[in-house]
Amino acid sequence: MPPDSLLPLLAAGALAFSVLTYVVLDGTDLGVGILFMANPGEDERHVMAFSILPIWDGNETWLVLGGGGLIAMFPAVYSIFFTATYIPLFVMLLALILRGVALEYRDGARNARRRRAYDLAFILGSTLATFAQGVLAGALLQGIPHDGSQYSGDGWDWLSGFSLFCGLALVAGYALLGACWLVWRTDGELQAKARRQARVLGLLTLLVAGAAIGWSGLVQPSLRDRWDDLPLLATWLGLLAALALGFWTVLGSRHDFLPLFMVLGAVVVLFAGLLASLHPTLIPPSLTLEQGASPRSSLGFMLIGFAGLIPFTLAYSTYGFWVFRGKVRPRGERSPD
Repeated sequence: MPPDSLLPLLAAGALAFSVLTYVVLDGTDLGVGILFMANPGEDERHVMAFSILPIWDGNETWLVLGGGGLIAMFPAVYSIFFTATYIPLFVMLLALILRGVALEYRDGARNARRRRAYDLAFILGSTLATFAQGVLAGALLQGIPHDGSQYSGDGWDWLSGFSLFCGLALVAGYALLGACWLVWRTDGELQAKARRQARVLGLLTLLVAGAAIGWSGLVQPSLRDRWDDLPLLATWLGLLAALALGFWTVLGSRHDFLPLFMVLGAVVVLFAGLLASLHPTLIPPSLTLEQGASPRSSLGFMLIGFAGLIPFTLAYSTYGFWVFRGKVRPRGERSPD
């Protein structure tokens, strides 16, 4: 068993890995749903839906893993954060349910009118779930009033210009992930359209992400204080700039997977930078890892469980991607992959 002083950090690392993996995997699926509004053709939507249909539900396993782990390993954080954000949290959960139902039922719709209704639900569910996740992230970054164990706000602290902007920024970012996914998994006219969309969304995401980072330093001084460490800040921004440049370089490459991998790399770097800026707090500006953690015995027990669950879930997800690899084509066309 690791030393007691290391257990909260390992627990936070396990939760951070679960959340990051969810963002990387399900963010791509949600992005495809958002892009349904920009691709109205029936054949286009059929290909887009079937590119994620076999794997979307497995991707959400990581959300369950992260939420369950938070309850057990950091109950004070769970109590404060989720009490403060009931409204966007429930909007996200209901939107994810709506998205899942629409995706599973759309292809079996008996007529075009009903299929359009499912498509509208899919777009609405994907967009609302993404926006709510961005609002939740913004609410966390700007700080939540608490007394150390309980939420002390009025229930509307999450509703701010900054959190709403973070919601819009995440919609742009997930849409970029979706476009890059379609570049990888499709071909022909749909792939060409996805490349054009990725080019526009890449610029938009770069602008809104930069604005969100700068704004977060204004609304949460503890983040800005960490950025006074110039080597850390320079490394973080340098990696992001290199990945952004790499994205523009490989967007027209014949290696269709490269644009998506560049964007995923930027997501990982951005997430890691925000975690480094927050450390050692879990809820800015004052609730630390030590203060929010469960007793050491509970942390040790849960970490043993995570040590088994994370590799198993990774193996399951990897196997699913491997089985359903290759290009997805319209009805009647067989993929040579």
